[in-house]
Amino acid sequence: MDAAHRVREMFEESVQALSGSADTLAPFIVIAAGMTAGALLNDKKILACGNGASAACVQHFSAIMLNRFVMDRPGLPAIALTPDATTLTSIADDYQFADIFSKQIRALGQPGDILLVASHSGSSHNIIHAIDAAHDRKMYVVALTGQDGGRITELIQEDDIEIRAPSWTTACIHEIHLKVIHAICDLIDRRLLGQED
Repeated sequence: MDAAHRVREMFEESVQALSGSADTLAPFIVIAAGMTAGALLNDKKILACGNGASAACVQHFSAIMLNRFVMDRPGLPAIALTPDATTLTSIADDYQFADIFSKQIRALGQPGDILLVASHSGSSHNIIHAIDAAHDRKMYVVALTGQDGGRITELIQEDDIEIRAPSWTTACIHEIHLKVIHAICDLIDRRLLGQED
């Protein structure tokens, strides 16, 4: 197989994963966007965390919320807990890596805030601790997962939402998560700017 053929196969796998998940995930995306927009309208904020490519995904979400997605609007309060190396390494050094997000959530989270987590496996210890901390702070959780949902599935409460990418391929899961983020941001903007159908 030549390299160009391999690239085409990768694109096709991505297209199939995205199109195959649209109908399944749409109702969950609508719920997540409604939860998030409702929190923002009540002067609440969004805290977001993930590891590796999932960290990049939630940082992208935070950037879109603070700046803009497609339409111009005032910035919205969304804080990615991943970019501050000083805080992350301080917590990991003094306590443990599993606490790098939960310690921040316990300090910054307030009742009614939203915690957005992304984890392709659903089993990262620091994400599990983050969800526990959010529940302790009476926050709601929007969880982007993949594969079988991992341990996160067990932690989702009645007022939370899990959006599980229907794939076992890590790259496809991340691509679906990015599309989910964009869809959530679009629905939030449409609601806040009064452009809902």
